[in-house]
Amino acid sequence: MAGIRRLALVLSMAAALSVIRPGGSSAAAAPPTATGAETPTVEKLDLETSDGLGLAAWYYAAPRDEKPLATVILVHDLEGSHKSVEPLALALQKAGCAVVAPDLRGHGASTDRVATTGRGEKPAAGMLKKSDLELIAATTGGRVREQAAIQGDIESVRNFIHRKSEAGELDLGRLCVVGCGAGATLAALWTAADAAWPPLASGPQGEQVRALVLISPAWVVKGLSIAPAFSSEVLKKETPILVFAGTDDRDAVRLADQLKRYRPREWFDQRAGQKFTAAKEVAKSDEAKASEAAAAASFLFIQANSKLSGDKLAAEPAVNAASLVKGFLSQRFGDNDGN
Repeated sequence: MAGIRRLALVLSMAAALSVIRPGGSSAAAAPPTATGAETPTVEKLDLETSDGLGLAAWYYAAPRDEKPLATVILVHDLEGSHKSVEPLALALQKAGCAVVAPDLRGHGASTDRVATTGRGEKPAAGMLKKSDLELIAATTGGRVREQAAIQGDIESVRNFIHRKSEAGELDLGRLCVVGCGAGATLAALWTAADAAWPPLASGPQGEQVRALVLISPAWVVKGLSIAPAFSSEVLKKETPILVFAGTDDRDAVRLADQLKRYRPREWFDQRAGQKFTAAKEVAKSDEAKASEAAAAASFLFIQANSKLSGDKLAAEPAVNAASLVKGFLSQRFGDNDGN
């Protein structure tokens, strides 16, 4: 079984790395067109945050009769929506993942607090302040998570997954968060907040994120910094993390260099147009060497030969972020046949 899992990682990584390595062809990385595939199942959800926000989210159920490879919360960039990351959501769904993509407050179909008139009032995304962003990533207040005083946008999606998990429809034990641009910053901050929940006598209620994918993470968004997220020991040293970025994403490079210092024996770094470097290398051919080094790392930085960033990088077919993310998740969770 280990050989099968490694093969899945090699195939997925090879497809994605073809747009990263010198001379790589972006056309070769485009995902194959499906023929005769059934229409994907997509369901609109109406969720609510602790401050009364009507949160719209879209649920891309895993293919029927399959155990999901992973349960993914997909967080879009500022000025985006679930639509701007839908190509990635659909590709991950096709790869065997269950995906929930919310429209963050002030974006898409998500409304502000319901007014006394009964009509929702939606502010422009550009008017969101630092306090609004903090609330998006918040989960705190009290000792019992299900009764938390503050449950923001991402936590409300987690609560939906928790209910589905209790019903046997989803697996909270395979939770991965994928964020793009400012959404990556928020994803990291929420992951740290998730890790901060103390265990109860009945068992753990935090540290539920099993893998984190940051696509073009922003160091600071409207005064909100990603830095506090990495004061958490769980994010510093334990949570498997993939950072994926384009050539102009300097914040991603800064974060990658920091994470390599936190994990001096467990990193893999593939810059656009360069050979990979890694904490652990194996004396084999470059292809096998790269895949084994990536498999041994708990932190991976992959840079695409592209000037795109955020939602656009995640959704660009030629870059094929879904193949890279699938390979990363396959290594962390194994295949999706339950073995």
